[in-house]
Amino acid sequence: MNKLEAEFCNLVKAYRKRHMGKGPARITATFCKNWAICEMEGNLSPVEKFIASASDGKQMLREARTQMVKDMYRSNPPIELEELLGAKFVELFVDIDIDKDFGMSIFVFDRDIQVLLSTDES
Repeated sequence: MNKLEAEFCNLVKAYRKRHMGKGPARITATFCKNWAICEMEGNLSPVEKFIASASDGKQMLREARTQMVKDMYRSNPPIELEELLGAKFVELFVDIDIDKDFGMSIFVFDRDIQVLLSTDES
């Protein structure tokens, strides 16, 4: 992960902590064309882990987590990410494996952000 991807991860973590009360414990990002693909570990709070232990808790928590995160980004656009990349945030795709406490988020931007890697490394 290069410097720009690391800064992107820090901003995602801070955004989630600000809007959800907790960010992921570990996060990595990879830029591919107009996507920023984030792998996140340690997403669940102690209360969410408790809810997941109930018989129907995992499915309920997964549905709530994926939809709520997408809604959060729609209603609170990630301006810091847009400023860092010089690109407009368009869409977010989210999924989480509750058992593994591992999530994936794919941020879609309006332009190719992968080209920024070549300018970041020079």
